[in-house]
Amino acid sequence: MHDSTLDRRARIEALVRYLCSPACAGRAPGSPEGVAARARIVDELRAAGAAPGGDDGYLQWVPGCGANVLAEVPGAGPRAGRTIVVAAHYDHLGKVAGGQAFWGADDNAAAVAILVEVGRQLVADALPGPRVVLAAYDGEEQPHFLAGTMGSMYHVAHPTAPLASVDMMICMDLCGHAIGPAALPAAVRDSLFVLGAELSAGTAALVEQAARPGGVHPRRMDLDVVPPLSDYYAFRAAGLPVLFLTCGRWEHYHRITDTPDRLDYRKIDATIDYLARLVQLLRARPDAPALADAARDDAATVATLLTLARHLVPFSPAAGGAVAGLERLAAAAAAGPLSDALRERLAAMVLALEGALG
Repeated sequence: MHDSTLDRRARIEALVRYLCSPACAGRAPGSPEGVAARARIVDELRAAGAAPGGDDGYLQWVPGCGANVLAEVPGAGPRAGRTIVVAAHYDHLGKVAGGQAFWGADDNAAAVAILVEVGRQLVADALPGPRVVLAAYDGEEQPHFLAGTMGSMYHVAHPTAPLASVDMMICMDLCGHAIGPAALPAAVRDSLFVLGAELSAGTAALVEQAARPGGVHPRRMDLDVVPPLSDYYAFRAAGLPVLFLTCGRWEHYHRITDTPDRLDYRKIDATIDYLARLVQLLRARPDAPALADAARDDAATVATLLTLARHLVPFSPAAGGAVAGLERLAAAAAAGPLSDALRERLAAMVLALEGALG
């Protein structure tokens, strides 16, 4: 490793461990621990060179919740007035009895660290393109989820950059863990699910183009094959293009065992590189992407499941049967959008795969 890589890895681990320390225990919105987490994120974004992007410096106060942390990488060139939002929520579920807490390393401290480091890279690159809003949202967890007190919902209702200028919103959630047991191949472990590319013209090609050998494997899926799961929802509901990056739920999801020692920091590092390239590709577009809100990408979802199932065949007898069923779905998807019945089957298979690998 070069020193710069070592330095970045040290920053990632230091931020994740602080956000999962007793000082920030559980990061519940409005709590002293949530305030401590917010202050550290402001310091990190300032140190990364990102400009204040909130209504009050780096903050946007959310009544009944807490505050979003918002920073900007200024735009430059003919499309400087356009906007790309890159986001990850920083709140979590708070404390439990006996001095324990829901530490939330994967949910969502790792994604906050990715957000900061992508911002640092964009500042250093200083390339022309739309402004990039770096949003660390409060209030993504219950009881705020999908309510007016959810930080991302409030941001869309009270935008700090014109909503009409937003070319893309990229949301990260659960991006810190390797997928499946250690014995599985890197093609599975290093997968990063990317949902929503079908919603805007040309985005799917950029999702693939940003990948590099030895990095994360972007696995495209249709956004609507899962229910609303994170902060992208508010932007999607406002009719804006979105991408959702996730490694899916795993055995430590919403448990006190979601701790920093269980994360895959090499994969987190690779995700930073991937996302920074993707954002720069999106910024380099000559025009705003055309929105295709009713679009579906059953073929990409089936292809992702089929690829993973084939990799799993040597490790799971059930994977062989899944391959056969997915091959039939792939043939149906190649002929056009799946029927509602087949789409329900596909959604069930997505959940089954998440459960098997989680």
